[in-house]
Amino acid sequence: MTTALRGLTWDHPRGYVVLDALAADAGDELPSVRWDRQPLEGFESRPLRTLRDAYDLLIVDHPGLGEAVRDGALRPLDELLSAAELAACAAVSAGRSYASYHLDDRQWALPADAAAQVAVCRTDLLGERPTTWADACRVARAHRTALCLGGPHALLMFSAICVSLGAPPASTPPDNTGTFADPEAGAEAAAVMADLLAHADPALAARNPIAVLDAMAADGGPAYCPLVYGYITYQRPRPGARALAAFDAPAGPGGIGSVLGGTGIAVTRSCTRLSAARELLLRVVSQDVQVRRYAELGGQSADRRAWLDPAADASAGGFYAATRATIEAAWVRPRFAGYVEFQAAASAALRDGLLGGEPPAALAARVNDIFAAQRATGDRAAG
Repeated sequence: MTTALRGLTWDHPRGYVVLDALAADAGDELPSVRWDRQPLEGFESRPLRTLRDAYDLLIVDHPGLGEAVRDGALRPLDELLSAAELAACAAVSAGRSYASYHLDDRQWALPADAAAQVAVCRTDLLGERPTTWADACRVARAHRTALCLGGPHALLMFSAICVSLGAPPASTPPDNTGTFADPEAGAEAAAVMADLLAHADPALAARNPIAVLDAMAADGGPAYCPLVYGYITYQRPRPGARALAAFDAPAGPGGIGSVLGGTGIAVTRSCTRLSAARELLLRVVSQDVQVRRYAELGGQSADRRAWLDPAADASAGGFYAATRATIEAAWVRPRFAGYVEFQAAASAALRDGLLGGEPPAALAARVNDIFAAQRATGDRAAG
């Protein structure tokens, strides 16, 4: 019996249901894969070099690519796939999902799942759909509101608001003296966050997107969250849970502000069954899987054709149509070695500062100081 490929994904139905179903259907036609799972926090921050030797396939987050490439953790996909196959995947990518895994002129993963920060509300508690940050702040004063600031998400919300203000972070070539956020836009973003937090539950705000959405879907949960990563699973009917509706993230003078998330499927340097890995990658990104199987099983497709497909949208409770403009506009984070550490440290500083009532301009300056310090040290080789 041929040994199965070993893969690692993240521990949420959106991260494993489709992959497990494909593994169960493998039979004689597809390579066999055994998928392990890790928590969301590990997926967001665990260095890929620590997983390289134990797995053939990894479901990855694009901000960690710089470190993974530096450490030799992943195999560039042009060694497995033709230029035509890569171009075909790029052509149907939802937003910049494909581009987010392109670094140093090579492709390191194929987009398996697409996500961005969106607005979410309880359909039984809020009829309005705020479209601007001014609207979001007004609604938060009148309805129970949740924020999502746990883990890296305080910095991600800060970044999204900067994008909506027309000042995308790290918009100049990064160097050791560069800044992350424009000081004026950063101060305004922090002020919006402080305004919203004044009307939100601070304990819930310190949690991750899954915990925030679970709280909203429970009896007595908040009515509104202006910005949280969208999960298609909360818009599909679920026994014992209140219905949630996702819609486009708030906009500002620069348009919709959101930060791209989602996942990619990558091959590690230690993988020796390259033909089997290649087959599996092409199967996961195929139209049949991304449009049909994802719709059947509740996956969140990275293929634009699913986001435009009426049947797929209907199975998702309208999630795709309601948030398509956001996924297409979502900003891609920097991917230099050390970015993930910066993201964690800057998010903690923002969260603690907001809870402590620090002035918005001081918070924006602190983020820039952390960025400059990390840029000065982030390219060091891993020990």
